[in-house]
Amino acid sequence: MTTVRVAIAGSTGSIGTQTLDVVRAEPASFEIVGLGVGSSIESLIEQANEFHPKVVAVADPTKRAAVAAALPFAEVVGDLASLADDADVVVNAVVGFAGLPVTIATLRKGKRLALANKESLIAAGPVVQPLRAVPGAELVPVDSEHCAVHQCLRAAARPASEMARIVLTASGGPFRGRTLTELADVGVDQALAHPTWKMGPKITIDSSTLMNKGLEVIEAHELFATPYDQIEVVVHPQSIVHSMVEFSDGATVAQLSLPDMRLPIGYALAFPNRIATPFGRIDWSQLSRLDFEPPDTTTFRCLALAYAAGRAGGTAPAWLSAANEEAVDAFLAGRIRWSQIAETCESVLQRHHETTNTTSMSVDDIVAADQVARRIAKEVLSR
Repeated sequence: MTTVRVAIAGSTGSIGTQTLDVVRAEPASFEIVGLGVGSSIESLIEQANEFHPKVVAVADPTKRAAVAAALPFAEVVGDLASLADDADVVVNAVVGFAGLPVTIATLRKGKRLALANKESLIAAGPVVQPLRAVPGAELVPVDSEHCAVHQCLRAAARPASEMARIVLTASGGPFRGRTLTELADVGVDQALAHPTWKMGPKITIDSSTLMNKGLEVIEAHELFATPYDQIEVVVHPQSIVHSMVEFSDGATVAQLSLPDMRLPIGYALAFPNRIATPFGRIDWSQLSRLDFEPPDTTTFRCLALAYAAGRAGGTAPAWLSAANEEAVDAFLAGRIRWSQIAETCESVLQRHHETTNTTSMSVDDIVAADQVARRIAKEVLSR
């Protein structure tokens, strides 16, 4: 395998730092050519001094001069989307809707996109989908669930007509089995205490509400062109089965590994090859049980909201994603209760209306929809 040139947008976050772990494990296979952050320059400088990328992107204009002074060997720019210029693969690990420009630029330039930023695809599916047809453009999902589906479909190598359904697994998060009454006064620290995965704060809170799984349902629809009625969610607390694909004859293909994000990251970096480092290897002599149960959509209402937004289509997923980001930020800041995250998302989605032609949406239309939804969410949160 020739050396793959890698750029990471969001290099100091959870996915970004684990991507660097993969590169450290296989230095002959991967070369870091670009690193990008919003404002976390201390960690960025440390990373750049280790990997010596050609380009470093810093979104915060007040911090670029300090980075340029500390890294004389690198070109310092402000646009994270420009990281795609010299890379073979761009890891989009930016948190939230802010990752949309990286997704669009990478595909538009005909590069491979290792997508960990689900919000950009969920909110802007009608804009992103045509870009997947650009010569050279390739989208490989980094979410463990969608990476699992990608691997299952690849392993089965069967026509889409033979696929009966996608089954996305959910850990259930830190509050699995608890009722709304029991969750009335849970705090941020409790919501961030995920039982199996180590992730950033936003996605960890989303896991606690099952919004993360709801957004993944929309993402699966966009990635694999699968109707919502053929996408199912099942709670699997061990997080060993990362997702499954069932075929027309009842056969099911699943991808199993220990919960380690470096496996799907390495898969996306090396695709269509596989890395040699066995992240997530299972000791089968120690694996005693695999449990599955239906999700509790009464307590965890965000999952049903995501199905509703996905089926509504148009800008509804963008509205839901924006409302959720605002609500999660408010919860992390201690301004609202955990239960108000779902309440806020539901209130915003109830006010959803289309302001554009859904058959010819542009990036500007998606950005405008995001802004409207955030304004409404802030109104709801201020009550």
